[in-house]
Amino acid sequence: MAAKTEESTLGYEQARDELIEVVRRLEAGGTTLEESLALWERGEELAKVCRHWLEGARARLDAALSEGEDQSAAAGDTED
Repeated sequence: MAAKTEESTLGYEQARDELIEVVRRLEAGGTTLEESLALWERGEELAKVCRHWLEGARARLDAALSEGEDQSAAAGDTED
């Protein structure tokens, strides 16, 4: 349930920036196994948030493109 709340409160850029920081910390090493696992889990959550935003953006783009095609087709029908 916390993931759903997080999806609605974190913006794409905020989640992406935090994910970048998580990856940087994991790649740098020097953390305990427990810390690394916690970072990995946080990274997975952030990746889901980013994916959610990107899927929403894709759906909006697809809808706008489809609407534009429908309007073009309708305009073409009236020209005949």
